[in-house]
Amino acid sequence: MLQHPLFYTLKNLKGNTKACVLTEPMWGIPFNLIFPYASVYMLALGVNDAQIGLITSLGLGFQTVFALLSGAITDKFGRRLTTFISDILSWGVAALIWAVAQDIRYFIFAAIINATWRIPANSWTCLLVEDTEDDLLVHVWTWIYIAGLLSAFFAPLAGILIQAIDLVPAVRILYWFAFISMVSKAWILFYFSTETQQGKIRMEETRNQPFISLLGGYRGVLKELLHTPKTLVVIGIMLVMSITMTVNSTFWSIIVTQRLMIPEEHIAIYPFAKSALLLILYFVLVPRLNLRRFRNPMLIGYGGYIFSSVLLVTMPPGNYWLVLLSVLIEAFSMAMFRPLMDSLVIVSIDKRERARINAIMAMVVLILSSPFGWVAGELSAMNRVLPFIFNILLYVLGSVLVTWAWKLAKRDRTPSVEAAVT
Repeated sequence: MLQHPLFYTLKNLKGNTKACVLTEPMWGIPFNLIFPYASVYMLALGVNDAQIGLITSLGLGFQTVFALLSGAITDKFGRRLTTFISDILSWGVAALIWAVAQDIRYFIFAAIINATWRIPANSWTCLLVEDTEDDLLVHVWTWIYIAGLLSAFFAPLAGILIQAIDLVPAVRILYWFAFISMVSKAWILFYFSTETQQGKIRMEETRNQPFISLLGGYRGVLKELLHTPKTLVVIGIMLVMSITMTVNSTFWSIIVTQRLMIPEEHIAIYPFAKSALLLILYFVLVPRLNLRRFRNPMLIGYGGYIFSSVLLVTMPPGNYWLVLLSVLIEAFSMAMFRPLMDSLVIVSIDKRERARINAIMAMVVLILSSPFGWVAGELSAMNRVLPFIFNILLYVLGSVLVTWAWKLAKRDRTPSVEAAVT
């Protein structure tokens, strides 16, 4: 077992990569316990479908601002300190607000505070990958996903808790647990990590540079991105996944409980099954994936996403088994798609400008995707299947973009591009 590629990678992790991977369950477990119930928790407190979509879009709008600022903040204050402070704010403080929420005002305020997670999303990624060999990235990302999937062993407890004391008090307890766990994770990661080599370089380079001038430097980076067709296609793939993940995370529990009539206390069955299958697939399937041959696995992933969504919108109410099949197909698609997409994005970025390029790519994706939370909310208010029909159309578009990216990669044979996407 120790010779398995994933276990070999884990055994040989060092420094910041090891600290990031080993502390990730302290974020992943509470997050994955809560997210299936976040939308129905809002419904139970009087927030309707359209308002939930509006809150989602508002959060995405603020995420755009913080994504833009994240590169300059990360370079100026370092990957380590930025991650520590912004993790406590974006997850710790937001979890406290959700835990005591009474009406839509709380959720709006929490969405704005939580939107700052775009800052540690950038700084933490730099902390994770900058001192890691490119050949290990797929396996490192896989361990990050596995860390989150450890919630599979705790998901049934959420259902039992809801059944025992009702939805709202149970979810409040889960949010309090999230606060304690996520803040503790931020402290532990800060203690056991060090600033990356590239982070030290960027901190020194920006030491006497005003923050506004750092933001002004985005202009040249953005111009370079706009003149790189392959990068634009990758951003398109990221955009498709951003919109569809927003729709799924916001409206899946609503369609399952309100249209398919699955009781709220039984929702935990499905994250458990999904996580359990993903754990198996990450050990059996992902080590066989090769970033140099990304096209077919990513197309298969999109095909699975489409089939899963078709099942969700066509099945009759009360069919536990078809819901389970839809979830398991989605899990298979995720295992095929996500490690390749995340690794593809990382290795295609200039290491010297990783923080600012990450920030710009995230900003572009967020600007373009932020209206779709509201759009999906309006669609759900009309008919709860419509957001998922919309997702199906986006998955088809994503398949076209993956094929296009593959053709562009084959056409360009320069060493740097070939190493990134072929």
